[in-house]
Amino acid sequence: MQNVQLLIHGQSVDASNRKTFERISPIDGQIASVAAAATLEDVDQAIESASQAFQVWSKLSPTERRLRLLKAADLMDQKTDQFIQIGMRETGSTAIWYGFNVHLAANMLREAAAMTTQIDGSLIPSDIPGNLAMGVRVPCGVVVGIAPWNAPIILATRALAMPLACGNTVVLKASEACPATQRLIGQVLHEAGIGEGVVNVITHAAEDAPAIVKRLIEHPAVKRINFTGSTKVGKIIAETAAKYLKPVLLELGGKAPVVVLDDADIDEAVNAIAFGAFFNQGQICMSTERVLVQDGIADQFIEKLIAKTKSLKAGNPTVQNNVLGVLESSRAAQRIQSLLEDAKNKGADLPLGIQIQDTTMQPTLVLNIQPDMLLYREESFGPICTVQRFETLEEGIALANDSEFGLSAAVFSQNLAHALEVAKQIDSGICHINGATVHDEAQMPFGGTKSSGYGRFGSKASIAEFTELRWITVQTQSRQYPI
Repeated sequence: MQNVQLLIHGQSVDASNRKTFERISPIDGQIASVAAAATLEDVDQAIESASQAFQVWSKLSPTERRLRLLKAADLMDQKTDQFIQIGMRETGSTAIWYGFNVHLAANMLREAAAMTTQIDGSLIPSDIPGNLAMGVRVPCGVVVGIAPWNAPIILATRALAMPLACGNTVVLKASEACPATQRLIGQVLHEAGIGEGVVNVITHAAEDAPAIVKRLIEHPAVKRINFTGSTKVGKIIAETAAKYLKPVLLELGGKAPVVVLDDADIDEAVNAIAFGAFFNQGQICMSTERVLVQDGIADQFIEKLIAKTKSLKAGNPTVQNNVLGVLESSRAAQRIQSLLEDAKNKGADLPLGIQIQDTTMQPTLVLNIQPDMLLYREESFGPICTVQRFETLEEGIALANDSEFGLSAAVFSQNLAHALEVAKQIDSGICHINGATVHDEAQMPFGGTKSSGYGRFGSKASIAEFTELRWITVQTQSRQYPI
């Protein structure tokens, strides 16, 4: 069991009222961590600490910021085993998943470090004689990062890496489902010498979330908010931020389609779809939820996808032959079961049935999915993949776009020019040709369209999200005024 304290101004502290909350492990129902339940006063202290630290951090040379971020990346790699053990206990996925989380998160810190000297501006032609006009990118101030539990190390690190590179300071609100995992990120940065107050970490009880988030957004010192999570909560955050005229970067839900054309390599498509649909128990915003396969190869494709899905076993992630772990909570399992039962009752075919026991769910497929089924529209966030057939290319593209979400997508075809034309017509922030919908790299522009949010994380693309663009002029010769 992990005991988790807040990180405020470089110090590990209890909540001001000493209140705590428990995170129950989805593996065995035992207590995974006991964490400080922050009060509004604690939130204010964290923001004020970040505001003070901004005066120092924003004035550091880009090389100094780079060195500290690189040191944090190396230290994160060194703590891989610790992250894996804590992550497994708190959210129930496999060692492979948390190991990948650490690998990518460390690379995000390294990529951010490389960006410290890439935050540049431009000279702008002026009609005024002797006027040197510039567009200059400058740090915003305090940035609030709100991270979810499903990719706990990647997404919490992403919430702070580029803001720090741009010269901002950060208050990270950890998910109540993985407080110890995300608090360890703060510890890594602190041990790397990032500086007191440059990164502060708040943990809180679930019932306090609305008040905590509201205070984080409304505080005058907070200048930017980034949020990764559900579309439902993202809308609330956007509405709250709008009241205070504060920019928000939102990466929200997804229901990723894969369009499999009749000239696709079926085995390649099956392997990519199984990975995209079932890795981390389908609890990834990019997870493949909808497979659209052209009639000419549909029977063969479905037969192979059923066989592949049968070969994947979910269960206790500490048991070696379980390539999939367990769901995040019993509540998640119940929600997923209700979606599957609704589809079954309305005529869907489930060739592998519904196999859910507490938080353990075996991956499953849903055939003959119809628009009146809840699963057709709603993000399942579980190891479920629906399969639909289509005849014409236009029909396949229309089906791919028949969703409120637009995060990730994929197209499979051995005719790359043809596949690229299809990819261009799919309304999503990300589209992969002959690759899985689940794919992330630190240097890539990451984000969605429609109800999947707006703005972009990742390297250069996020510089505009975490800086202010200022117009500065220098008058180099005497100027004539009309009065």
